[in-house]
Amino acid sequence: MARDTTDDTPISTTSELAAYLASGAKSETQFRLGTEHEKFAFFMADNSPVPYFGEASISALLNGMQARLGWEPIMDAGHIIGLAATSGGGAISLEPGGQFELSGAPLETLHQTADETVEHLEVLRTVAEPLGIRFLGIGGSPKWTLAETPRMPKSRYDIMTRYMPKVGRHGLDMMYRTCTIQVNLDFSSEADMAKKMQVGMKLQSLATALFASSPFTEGKPNGYLSWRGEIWRDTDNQRAGLLRFAVEDGFTFEHYVEWALDVPMYFIVRDNTYHDCTHVTFRQFMNGALKGEVAEWQPTLGDWTNHLSTLFPDVRLKRFLEMRGADGGPLSHISALPAFWVGLLYDGAALEAARELTKGWDFEAVAALREAVPTQGLTAVINGRPLHAVAADVLDIARAGLKARGRLDAQGRDETIHLAPLDEIVATKTSLADSLLASYEGDWNRSVDPVFKTCQY
Repeated sequence: MARDTTDDTPISTTSELAAYLASGAKSETQFRLGTEHEKFAFFMADNSPVPYFGEASISALLNGMQARLGWEPIMDAGHIIGLAATSGGGAISLEPGGQFELSGAPLETLHQTADETVEHLEVLRTVAEPLGIRFLGIGGSPKWTLAETPRMPKSRYDIMTRYMPKVGRHGLDMMYRTCTIQVNLDFSSEADMAKKMQVGMKLQSLATALFASSPFTEGKPNGYLSWRGEIWRDTDNQRAGLLRFAVEDGFTFEHYVEWALDVPMYFIVRDNTYHDCTHVTFRQFMNGALKGEVAEWQPTLGDWTNHLSTLFPDVRLKRFLEMRGADGGPLSHISALPAFWVGLLYDGAALEAARELTKGWDFEAVAALREAVPTQGLTAVINGRPLHAVAADVLDIARAGLKARGRLDAQGRDETIHLAPLDEIVATKTSLADSLLASYEGDWNRSVDPVFKTCQY
């Protein structure tokens, strides 16, 4: 996330919180897609991580990008931590370990997403290469220890870094040593949101399996195809993972609000200062828990918006839906991930077909799949079917949904072209993680260093 929200509109009732979520509803003609992707910055000379400070650094990258793009710098305590586009949306931000993220603009087609990504990487390359820096498109840091990984000077991350070890084994790994591709999608109504949330929750582990690309940690295989998927099994589980009420029928905005209210907060921002609020839930905050601790203790809409951004379920609800299950990956995956979800969720017939395919998947079955996928990938089983067989059916549904959208590029091709990497993965039953492990045992002579060339931008 590039920038935390400041909106001083006072809030006092839970109905206002639900109304905020509901206000995101749009007509289908207004539906857009926003793709986010993260990548690890490294020095070409020795595959070492790039620090925040210095002539060749993360801050130098941001300043260089600002000079070329003219975007507004985002500052935190005097440090540049991101850039916001001056028109059209979109932003560049930093994850805790220096992972460089593009939060794409809300776009109409996947073809525009592909163009946006290529343009971003081309501009970034012109800034990075003179500094000896390139980027790694993969789901987990393959070589650096947590101690070797740099830390970004971002106030919310300082609070999270102190808090994470108290609430799970893998929170710091999540923050500092993982990368993802995500897509943000719209809904037209509460009922439409609930359908998309349910399908998204049920199929998120399939996305994890298809995009698995984090099989190495600290220079050797870690026993997983998606180490990132395993990390999310024990990262502040009070705010992360599967939500039973979202998998089952009858889900509403109010259900999400009631759950979010009882999740501990991370912070509030007052006068550009971050106050650690990990000792109270948002419900307690609403009931005056910070009175006497902070001068402006009354909750605001900005506080609620920021709190929503600190919740980590597999599908996150804001005024749109975030699909959060995929590892980071190569250029082709950055378009394939939104193609997968847009095909399933943005066509009515496809959405109903996906609901029909998964209607027999109860919470326990979905939870068991989520536990199996990090190690088993596409060989995992749900309700007696191997996941690679399910994936073939799901891709057929997504393909039909994209065809029905009829969005063509300049060559007259529809958006199904962006599913090609996933078609190959399903046909060969081989994820990127499987391929990387095979190379490690073969041509790479049990070294992870070649991954920095194989998967670099």
